[in-house]
Amino acid sequence: MNKTDGVLPLWKPRGMTSFKAVLEVKKLFQTKKAGHTGTLDPDVDGVLPICLGRGTKIVEYLTADRKTYVGEVTLGYSTTTEDASGELVEEKIVDRHVSKDEIERLFQSLIGEIEQIPPMYSAVKVKGKKLYEYAREGKTVERPVRNVHIYELKLLSDIEVTNENLVRFQFEVTCSKGTYIRTLSVMIGEMLGYPAHMSLLTRTASGQFSKEQCYTFEQLVERRESENLLETLLPLEYALNNYLREEVNEETEKKVMNGAILPLSEKIVDERLLALYNRHGECLALYEKHPKRHGMMKPAKMLKTNNE
Repeated sequence: MNKTDGVLPLWKPRGMTSFKAVLEVKKLFQTKKAGHTGTLDPDVDGVLPICLGRGTKIVEYLTADRKTYVGEVTLGYSTTTEDASGELVEEKIVDRHVSKDEIERLFQSLIGEIEQIPPMYSAVKVKGKKLYEYAREGKTVERPVRNVHIYELKLLSDIEVTNENLVRFQFEVTCSKGTYIRTLSVMIGEMLGYPAHMSLLTRTASGQFSKEQCYTFEQLVERRESENLLETLLPLEYALNNYLREEVNEETEKKVMNGAILPLSEKIVDERLLALYNRHGECLALYEKHPKRHGMMKPAKMLKTNNE
């Protein structure tokens, strides 16, 4: 394995794009192959796993992992971007008491599958063009409705009433890929009867990676200076811990590394992926049910081949 293969659990700071974060990591590790696992907006800080070298092969799988965020909703006005950086759209004084019980009941009603319309200031593409590009031109286009899943949603703070009669509270949410927390904050406001926006957001977990494991850029620079930068990388096998696992013998290992179609493992249920490992603990490939050949499975993603 190349010494720069693996996944870096990065703590992305506020004020930096995810694209810029990847560029900075490439420079630090002196590598050309790197990719992040789910965009964080510039105003958002938090867990941004970055795949390096062979680790880039699993970017799509880590991007699909569930994420956990700590956010803040402000009731009283909405914005163009659905967060604190946007221009004012609508104002309404919060003229009644908003209780913890009311919010907790509302949160319970949002758990499960919900529909969201992506905000105009987002990277979702419509007719080959990103929504934020239309938004910058002052255009509004019809946006696709998407189904997302809320696994957990809980109130973290007291309900704060500001001097300007705004109401604020913090929450923690665990959700599926593609969930817009900005849009969720606006939905919460609408359900309470007020225009709202997301006033703060931090991603605290992404798949197998948590806040506690992450390195800041300052820490990475220190590590580079003390020549132990590579110790910050976690093996891609760690990132795949939540997949079904099966160890293969030496003979099957050779077949797997050639991309062979294999008899279906009993472990594959409900179209789930199966991670095949060799006896040294290296993940060779992710396999899935063969769509046409009954009782067989085929590679969904090759992670180690005979050509490497």
